[in-house]
Amino acid sequence: MKKIKVLIMGAAGRDFHNFNVYFRNNSSCNVIAFTAAQIPNIDDRKYPPVLSGPLYPEGIPIYPEEDLEKLIKEHHIEQVIFSYSDIAHKDLMHKASAVLAAGADFRLMGPDNTMIKASVPIISVCAVRTGVGKSQTTRKVCKVLKELGCRVVAIRHPMPYGDLSKQIWQRFAVFEDLDKYECTIEEREEYAPHIEQGIIVYAGVDYEKILTEAQKEADVIIWDGGNNDFSFYKPDFSIVLVDPHRPGNELSYYPGEVNLRSADLVIINKVDTAKEENILLVRENIEKANPSARIMEAFSPITVDDYKTLKHDRVLVVEDGPTLTHGNMTYGAAFIAARDIVKAKEIVDPRPCAVGSIKEIYSRYSHIDRILPAMGYGTQQMKELEETINKTDCDLVLIGTPVDLRRFLNINKPSVRIKYELLEKGKPDLLDILKEFMDKRVKSE
Repeated sequence: MKKIKVLIMGAAGRDFHNFNVYFRNNSSCNVIAFTAAQIPNIDDRKYPPVLSGPLYPEGIPIYPEEDLEKLIKEHHIEQVIFSYSDIAHKDLMHKASAVLAAGADFRLMGPDNTMIKASVPIISVCAVRTGVGKSQTTRKVCKVLKELGCRVVAIRHPMPYGDLSKQIWQRFAVFEDLDKYECTIEEREEYAPHIEQGIIVYAGVDYEKILTEAQKEADVIIWDGGNNDFSFYKPDFSIVLVDPHRPGNELSYYPGEVNLRSADLVIINKVDTAKEENILLVRENIEKANPSARIMEAFSPITVDDYKTLKHDRVLVVEDGPTLTHGNMTYGAAFIAARDIVKAKEIVDPRPCAVGSIKEIYSRYSHIDRILPAMGYGTQQMKELEETINKTDCDLVLIGTPVDLRRFLNINKPSVRIKYELLEKGKPDLLDILKEFMDKRVKSE
């Protein structure tokens, strides 16, 4: 039987998962290539034989997405599988139009073909956009479940930006594991806060193998979603966050709207800093798209390390990178802290001092103004971030990333961290809701 020629569009995450669970052992298809987008320096690699399986003994090449139409025509591709996230609906259809014009089918894969069923309860924490507050919510969910007496393990959405053959499955229990696996800033931002509160984290490339390992030490698994993707595992309870600072995005991004429509609990986060009319609009959109979902409002209170003894007239604001880049935010929690708590006289513009790929980030994402995105997708980019910070003339560096950059960057000027946690508004809170879920689960077994 003739095999269907397939190309998978990805960003080193959902693309590999879709291949592993659907195409790896599927003899009716021939995956010719992956393309890579969104994340720097992840193209021009190969999906290695140790992961691609016996049908692909030479592995599978990974090309930049810019080569997409040429690859379709050269290899007579019949199906293009779109497999990454946090993309506006209109941009998604532009990509679909390019694929169709080149002659191939354009396909989105849904939960039934891609979600893995676990033997322990799965609680997923996802969102409609990057930078809504998934990480702080995941930390709160883990904390509550530990208080309820559960052994909790988090499985994080993939970020395999290094040697894929060494990242099949990874377990993070202590900070030394971050160095052991040569983690990027983006990985450290997600893993370190869990480690700080005693939660074991798994991640990698092969999420069937990851689940097998994680289930051995968990009563309940938290899917710590990334980049507004939907869960790789079939959730028993789905929590989805929406952002009133970006009203309407909950209905205009893929696959964020998928998450919204399938959620059991929707949390409207950051209501303490959002406009009331935006909160009401987001709530109205939730009720239209998913009338059966429970809705909770939450604050994201910001605290700042002791800064008063330091000069803080001129402040450099450093924010979580992906929140500013493909998350499209123009500011984050550190900017709010600089303005409202520190009350800086000037937010220093780092752009004249930006070097290398950091300078390129500003050219590519022109909406970013006086904020420095903490990009660190590899050793070289981390060095360029460090150099940009150290070249910028300021009194104080305000670090708004989930992980303390000072652990692995040598910053040559005074610096403090800001922190933000989830605080539910009113009742029922997460303790009430998760206790109800776990009680029902125990009774049903």
